[in-house]
Amino acid sequence: MVTESESASHPRPDASWDENVSFSAPEAEKKTAEQKAIDDWLPITSSRNAKWWYSAFHNVTAMVGAGVLSLPYAVSNLGWGPGVVILVLSWVITLYTLWQMVEMHEMVPGKRFDRYHELGQHAFGEKLGLWIVVPQQLICEVGVDIVYMVTGGKSLQKVHNLVCHGCKPMKTTYFIMIFASVHFVLAHLPNFNAISGISLAAAVMSLSYSTIAWAASLHKGVQEDVQYGYKATTTSGTVFNFLGALGDVAFAYAGHNVVLEIQATIPSTPEKPSKGPMWRGVLLAYVVVALCYFPVALIGYWMFGNEVADNILISLNKPTWLIVTANMFVVIHVIGSYQLYAMPVFDMIETVMVKNLHFKPTRLLRFCVRNIYVAFTMFVGITFPFFGGLLGFFGGFAFAPTTYFLPCIMWLAIYKPKKFSLSWITNWICILLGLLLMILSPIGGLRSIILNAKDYGFYT
Repeated sequence: MVTESESASHPRPDASWDENVSFSAPEAEKKTAEQKAIDDWLPITSSRNAKWWYSAFHNVTAMVGAGVLSLPYAVSNLGWGPGVVILVLSWVITLYTLWQMVEMHEMVPGKRFDRYHELGQHAFGEKLGLWIVVPQQLICEVGVDIVYMVTGGKSLQKVHNLVCHGCKPMKTTYFIMIFASVHFVLAHLPNFNAISGISLAAAVMSLSYSTIAWAASLHKGVQEDVQYGYKATTTSGTVFNFLGALGDVAFAYAGHNVVLEIQATIPSTPEKPSKGPMWRGVLLAYVVVALCYFPVALIGYWMFGNEVADNILISLNKPTWLIVTANMFVVIHVIGSYQLYAMPVFDMIETVMVKNLHFKPTRLLRFCVRNIYVAFTMFVGITFPFFGGLLGFFGGFAFAPTTYFLPCIMWLAIYKPKKFSLSWITNWICILLGLLLMILSPIGGLRSIILNAKDYGFYT
């Protein structure tokens, strides 16, 4: 992290840049009442009265997805030593890159980078910044929403199958449609502050089902004949499983894609910038993330060894009421997470519709845009109910950059720290580790797709 003396030695962007982007008098005049009305209508900039604890539970909801339940399986493919090191390293690196994004939110006096791509444009230029950030951010956010459609539907299906033994089996498709019906209503909440109650419930649920997962594993105890060696019988199988597990870990730390948008909802003045309350919320969120991730991953693997299922709840199986409860908690959590990741996408689409295509900012426009988006994610989820398997491949390209090293590249481009200073070395280490993750994890994901392709069923 940069010290005051270091900041002084490589100051913020030069004054000529500031004159171009900060709100000088002529530019303030150009910012017409119509533009202000549009900003007041768009989801990210319409409400700026959030408290610091909003940032805490929004970040928990964004970060702790249902992917936490696959962490014991990921550790079984990584092994004890590498598994613990990669989990801890990921936690430290992503906390550092999150701190960088919080710091960069208001680096230019009088201006806030309310969206990830706005920060990208500041670092890389107007056009290049958009091309670098927007595709990756969209892959992450839309991909996560599709995965949550499938996760929500499958969790409802599990609850139905466990509770209703004599009932006729129903296709996953119908449960995904039931799950989607909730979002056709919730999607019309206007902004982040409007979904804060849902996000709080989701954050509580994520901590609850994580606790159920590791406590029930501990209660079940170490299984007979438990083995901690690699399950794959060939060297190539072991290597590919290892690489796929890296993708699972990268997917577990995906909250950076919405962090600037969350910070945009916090009020800010020159005396009290938003980074203070935002950072307090992030720290609390990361404590909760550690309480969810590490016990589930390590206790789950300790109890079941390399026989652990890719969802720890499947390995637990009993008692039925506890597994039903955990699955319902997962459903409530992914409802909140879906909305959190959808909000920046709504903002992007509505910005293009209103600012570029000159549609009027009306309720009808918002109603159409958001219903079409929910319908699209539902349709893809129904068509590819195995989308989570594909995300290990696609996610490597997008999750690793936006989370592990893109903030570091922006930091180097903007602040230009002195060569071989602590800041310069730290950022380059993060960039190199992130690049390795981005290159290696899709290889494991691609092999998984090839091996499982024969079992994939469309519209199952």
